Order: sequence, then structure tokens, then C-alpha cells
Amino acid sequence: MQIKTVDREHPLAIKIRKQITQALSEYKMISENDKVMICVSGGKDSSILTILLDEIRKRAEINFTIEAVILDQKQPGFDVLQFQKWIEAEGIKFHIIHKDTYSIVKEKVTDGVYCSLCSKMRRAILYDFAFNNHFQKMALGHHRTDLIETTLLNMFYTGHIATMPAKLKSDDGRNIVIRPLMYVSEDDLIELSTSWAFPVIPCNLCGSQEGMKRQKMKQLIKNLEKDIPSLSSSFMTALQNVKPSHMLDKNLFDFENLS
Repeated sequence: MQIKTVDREHPLAIKIRKQITQALSEYKMISENDKVMICVSGGKDSSILTILLDEIRKRAEINFTIEAVILDQKQPGFDVLQFQKWIEAEGIKFHIIHKDTYSIVKEKVTDGVYCSLCSKMRRAILYDFAFNNHFQKMALGHHRTDLIETTLLNMFYTGHIATMPAKLKSDDGRNIVIRPLMYVSEDDLIELSTSWAFPVIPCNLCGSQEGMKRQKMKQLIKNLEKDIPSLSSSFMTALQNVKPSHMLDKNLFDFENLS
């Protein structure tokens, strides 16, 4: 298979690059001399993030470096070779971590829903790698739709209002996670990935499980957007415009002493 570099000046790539730049700027995601680890899965989102963050790096007024890191969890059929060749052809340093979490997840999970344990183990391994290799930031490929779905999941299933934050320090204090795709729609990422036609590594462990709660949220959003085309942009604006006095959380607003 011949490896082709992508058109970084594709109109949709330019649009997404501007949205990434907006997120980087508004939330001060990257600082001078940062070493940024992009956590890639082999899917469309983190792959596009890698290419466009590299393009932003070349144009940026500050100096920073990026490296792509993928975790080989030893899933059957996982083949990173073509993806690796493509990333390296784009001039980006690439690391592969080899850890057999697949066998552990298959052994421990009996109900067939692997995502929770799989993601916890994957996150711990990537956090350790970032810390041990002196990365200042870890960039994840979560997009606008992911943030909206997470908010709804937390509201409907866990009883609290929270989303995927733009910038987060890990619980152990060792890592700072950033989400540069926070303003980017999934539809745009799908369209650009089709145009670029780069190698994609499918998730054979859990990527197509039916009936997952997140899939229900995705379908709910799609249904609502038929009647409310601006739903996603309004939802994102709402997440950035919280009024504690108009909520019910006594820890955020002193209702008791209000007079």
C-alpha cells in the first residue's frame, strides 16, 4: 500500500485547524517549550488532531513539540504498521506501547461491556508513559459531540452536571490533559477523514457494541438536531455560561444566607 501525505490546506482542514487554535488560545492549553503527547487510537479523531496540531506547531508564535503515542492492547487483528508508516510520513515522531490489557478485560468482564475497564487501564498506562517521558501535556481527541454526550450521560445516569473539561490535571497531579478538538463537530471530522483517506485501525474489542449508553445519547442528539439545528453550538455555549444562582447546588451558591 502506497502511503500518501494528506492535504493540510483542504478547506475543512483549515476550518478545523482554526477551531483547534481557538480552543488552545482560550484555555491556554499549550505553553512555551511544552512537550505534548498526542494519545492516538488509530481512529479518525486523534489522527486528524495529530496532523493539524503539527500544522499549528509550525505556524505558532511559541515553541513546542508533539509526539504521537499509541497503545497496542494486543487485541486480535490489531495492525499498526500502515498507520505508523502514515504518521511517520507526515514527519511526526511515533511511539508504540505494548501492553496486553485485552486478555485482562476479556477475563474480568462477564457482561460483554468492556469500555469502562478498558478505558481505565488504557488511561493509567498512558499517564505513566507521559510522566516517565517528561511530557508536559497529554492531548486527547475528544470532540464537541463527545463533550455533549458526556454531559447528558452524567445528568441522566449519575445525577450530576459535568462534562469533559477542556483542560484537566489528573487526580494524582502528575499529568495535564487537554482537549483541543472541543469546538469541532464529529460530522466535520468524519467528512475530512473520508477526504484524507488515511489508514484507520478499528477497535475490535468494544468499538461497535450495540446498546451502549453513549450510543443512546448520540442518537438522542441526532434526533433533536432535526428540529433544533443549532443544538450543539447552543449546548457548548451553555457549558461556558453557568449561573450558580440559577442552579440548585448549595455548594456553589449560598442560598441559606440569601436575603
